[in-house]
Formats: sequence, structure tokens, C-alpha cells
Amino acid sequence: MLKKFIYVSLIVLTAGTAFGQNPADNYIDTYKEAAVSTMNQHGIPASIVLGIAIHESASGTSKIARYLNNHFGLKGKGGPKKIRSSYKGYESVDDCYNDFVTYLKTRFSGLFTKYTPADYRGWALGIQRGGYAHSRSWASQVMAIIKKYRLYELDANAANNSATFSVLKPSEPKEEANDPVVYLVKRGDTLLEIAERFGTTVKEIKLRNGLSSSLLRIGQQLHL
Repeated sequence: MLKKFIYVSLIVLTAGTAFGQNPADNYIDTYKEAAVSTMNQHGIPASIVLGIAIHESASGTSKIARYLNNHFGLKGKGGPKKIRSSYKGYESVDDCYNDFVTYLKTRFSGLFTKYTPADYRGWALGIQRGGYAHSRSWASQVMAIIKKYRLYELDANAANNSATFSVLKPSEPKEEANDPVVYLVKRGDTLLEIAERFGTTVKEIKLRNGLSSSLLRIGQQLHL
């Protein structure tokens, strides 16, 4: 009778541990190697990759994560879709991770030259300023996840934490480091968009050009 009681107790204890395991811990164990590999190839902090994925996919348990393999809340058409959704569908989670990198390089190219893999705070705030999410507390929420699970420790595994990663598009000429950059304002431009594009800030552009307001005119020259 005593043996039976101990056996049943062990089963209950083991089951309780399994069911009580934190989904975020499971997610980190599953994808931390992919996040570090992404960091070493492209310069995006592993903590940022995992922090955003955990936040946007509810640690891989959200509907779009389960049915669309979409772990970053990326919207758009295309890809396999088991459910009707405005979010993208992917054949695999790996495909989603790769598309996330492409998205950042296309929309947030300035971050790759401005911040190193060691500066997760700069990345989080830069991505928020660029309009990744509508919530004003988005960056704070992602950084809270990074701190809670000590994801910043993964950033120490960067191949070169002091390097920045260039993401110049093939059509763009590579500029010499000391060459001044002069940008001609086009229709629809805003200081925030220009700042993100060139890896600087609105405040820096204003100071460098003696601007007292954020209003721009078409054809205006900005020194960056």
C-alpha cells in the first residue's frame, strides 16, 4: 500500500511539473540557437529576436503561431494559410525567422549600422519608433521580457559584439566614411522616416541643419 502511494505521488508530482512549466522557458530552449545564429549572421541581438517572438506569439501558443508559423506578427498576403487571416503564413518557423530578418533590413536598415548586438535597448526603441507596433508601451514590454528571462546573456555570444552590420541595398552606392551625406527632401518625407533610414535621430538632424521645427519642404537639403 505504501509503495502504491509513493508511486501515485511521483506521477502526480511529475505531471504537475510538466503542466506547470512556463511556455516562455520552453520557447527559449527551442529557439535560442536559431536566435544566436541570426544574431551572428545579421547583427540583430538574439535577445531582441526572442523577446519580440515571445511577445508577439505568446511564446508560440497564439493562433497565428500555431496555424501560420508566424511568430513575429508579420502581416501580408502569401504563404500557406490554414485559417483566414491578415497575417502571413509560412511553411515553417524557420521561414518566418528569415522573413523577419528581411523585414527589419528593409524597413529598419539604419539600426544595423547604428546599434551593435549588445544594445538590445537601442534596437527595441528604434523598432518601436519605426512603427513596428501601434502600442506606445511595445518596446517596454519587449525589454521587460528580455530582462525577466535574462535573454541579454545570449547577446554575449555574438561573434563580434563591437561590430555593426551594413545593409546597403544593391542599388545604393557605398559611401566613404568621411563623405558628407546630403539628402534632398521628397514628397511625403518626414524627419522621423529620414532619421530611421540613415541611422540617426530627429534631434541630431535638427541640430545639424539648424531646424526649429519638423516641417519640411520638397527639394530641401538636409545634411546627415
